[in-house]
Amino acid sequence: MAENVNDEKKMKNSIPLLALRGLVVFPNMIIPLLVGRDKSLEALENAMVDNKKILLSAQHDEVVEETTQDDIYDIGTIAEVKQLMRLPDGTVKILVEGLSRARITEYIQEDPYYEVEFEEIEMDEEINTEIEALMRSVSGSFEEYIKLNKGIPPEAMMTIANIDDPDRLVDIIVSHMSLKTSQQQDILSSILYEERLRKLYKILDKEIEILRVKNKINDEVKKQVEKRQKEYYLKEQMKAIKKELGEDNSFSEEIEDYNQKVEETDLPKEVEEKVLDELDKLKKMPRNSNEAVVVRNYLDCIFDLPWNKYSEDKLVIDEVEEKLEENHYGLDDVKERILEYLSVRKLSDNLKSPILCLVGPPGVGKTSLGKSIANAIDREFVRLSLGGVRDEAEIRGHRRTYIGARPGRIINAMRDAGTMNPIFLLDEIDKITSDFRGDPAAALLEVLDPEQNDDFTDHFLELPFDLSDVMFITTANSVSDIPRPLLDRMELITISGYTEAEKIEIAKAHLLPQQLDNHGLEIDKFNLSDNALRKTIRNYTREAGVRNLERTLASICRKVAKEVVEGKETGTRIDTRNLKKYLGIAKYEYGKVENENRIGVVTGLAWTQLGGDILDIEVSIIPGDGKLILTGKLGDVMKESARIALSYTRTKEEEFDFPEKFYKKYDIHVHVPEGAIPKDGPSAGITLATALISALSNTPVSGEVAMTGEVTLRGRVLPVGGIKSKVLAAHRAGIKKVILCKKNKKSLEEVPDNIKRDLDFVLVENMDQVLVEAMVKDGEEVEDK
Repeated sequence: MAENVNDEKKMKNSIPLLALRGLVVFPNMIIPLLVGRDKSLEALENAMVDNKKILLSAQHDEVVEETTQDDIYDIGTIAEVKQLMRLPDGTVKILVEGLSRARITEYIQEDPYYEVEFEEIEMDEEINTEIEALMRSVSGSFEEYIKLNKGIPPEAMMTIANIDDPDRLVDIIVSHMSLKTSQQQDILSSILYEERLRKLYKILDKEIEILRVKNKINDEVKKQVEKRQKEYYLKEQMKAIKKELGEDNSFSEEIEDYNQKVEETDLPKEVEEKVLDELDKLKKMPRNSNEAVVVRNYLDCIFDLPWNKYSEDKLVIDEVEEKLEENHYGLDDVKERILEYLSVRKLSDNLKSPILCLVGPPGVGKTSLGKSIANAIDREFVRLSLGGVRDEAEIRGHRRTYIGARPGRIINAMRDAGTMNPIFLLDEIDKITSDFRGDPAAALLEVLDPEQNDDFTDHFLELPFDLSDVMFITTANSVSDIPRPLLDRMELITISGYTEAEKIEIAKAHLLPQQLDNHGLEIDKFNLSDNALRKTIRNYTREAGVRNLERTLASICRKVAKEVVEGKETGTRIDTRNLKKYLGIAKYEYGKVENENRIGVVTGLAWTQLGGDILDIEVSIIPGDGKLILTGKLGDVMKESARIALSYTRTKEEEFDFPEKFYKKYDIHVHVPEGAIPKDGPSAGITLATALISALSNTPVSGEVAMTGEVTLRGRVLPVGGIKSKVLAAHRAGIKKVILCKKNKKSLEEVPDNIKRDLDFVLVENMDQVLVEAMVKDGEEVEDK
């Protein structure tokens, strides 16, 4: 920046510095400031003690709280503090007057406040013709700026009318304008008159152009608003004239239709009063206004709901039972609970509908069961999938104040049902999630509480709606994923899975006929033998339900359909010899659990969301320094079980003749295949302990034994869950003996008799009993793996 040094009078002094955020103070400007930062308050206190003079300089970035020398502009304004007022919150309000510009030459100190040396900038430049011309141009532009900007009073022009000092003229004009901090600082830092005037003139020219465009836009908007108001006024006059002439009565007919619906619909008293109130509002509104559209949508929603409409239950228990048996094989607990409800309903009308929760692995018929129940008792059926629902408004609806508001899914489903007592299936209730829009599970608490749902209130409806006659059936794969308050309001019915015999019956009675019909095949020309069906179940599917079995049967039907179309087959018989032709190589080896006697390998029983499964636990003893290595993607609880099992194992060191100080000389590696599948829970405790003792004592474990149970440090065996699913998995895998906690004996009542006949159940209370049953006696064949 060019400077005429000879025309500057330099004076060096020290003075306190106050850093300003988002503001530049010019000479000849009087302005109030709020001071709150510690350094700024210290600088102000020092200035008041001395001569009330302080240097005001702006920060480069107003966001910076703790400033350094590099954050502050070098050129600022020396100002005098005229007034000072201390506020209750600790800040100080001051009134300052800018005196002159100054350049910071050196920082004397930074703490506890900035003290700087400065040189005052005073211009003694000659005012020539060009500068006078620039002054007049700037004054003229500022006059036009005032005319366009309604925020500046016209008196501001009188302030600069008689100013003949270029510096003062620029400072006063800038003080009246709303400029960016960088623009203000640029003008303050300019030394020469001509440079300052040209920069200000350029800024004024740009601001004037912006104001012209802005005012043009405002004028256009104002004209459009006035035009709309005029059109609205004329339209209302036209309506009034037509009404007088009797030419347009469609709006009154619409109101009359609503009134007639009020008389014809059996609305509760509270609802009727609300509807009449909304009709009164509608009469007073312009027909095509947005408010009228909202009221119409609200009234239509109310009249679409099935107020006091009920379907009559078919309370012939024998017929209902027959229909349920016809549509679903097994599931005796669910059928029994439905028949109990209907029996009580036949004797008393005061019974509240139950909230049933069907919990089980995929493919066992939880969802289809709801529809079967509705068909059996002649009720309407509605299904609502909750998987992935994360917005509370999905359940309770939106308030009418929002644009595009609508009722929630519950009210919409009741509108679709057309009755007050449908079967309402809430599918996948364990899959709901929550985020910033609310928790849908919390909204469901009122819906699924028989003591509260007789006056469920939707945000859109704003009226109580009775859900107490609805039979709610919910489904879930896992109880652990259902919020506890929600779970407390439901009756749990666990569906563990199907046995092989049940799957064969389901396939013959339901799945195969349906697939033949879907693929256009005649049942008399298609013969799938029982042995082939059994092999399909054993070697091509491994599941608790029948969903994969249905897909496999569909695959067979597709291939048979292709042969029929090609003319190769007129009648097809599928047996165990040609099954491979239709399904390929077997995916699973039924009954081939590695039933050889093995050292350090024990078969456990696990429960997953897909049902029960077998789980091999392998232990290897290798030279090392006593580390316990756990692999197989184990969860925290299962890792704790492994440590507990190891601690118990150390208590058996003398009894089983383990290697001396094995816990210091050897590493113990525990692996649970398959490594990519997460595993957790305490039920593998006795399996881990048995595998550790087997590996350390070099004693084999029977390959025909499977076990499940939690172990304690003292070797006690505790009960676990999912026994039915685990026992079914053991039976599928060809296990001969199952070791369980004695307290799980009552859980065996759920296991079908034909399964129990094929298995030898050993009920134990401690690990000593487990080891006696699992360890192979001397002289038996051993395979060390």
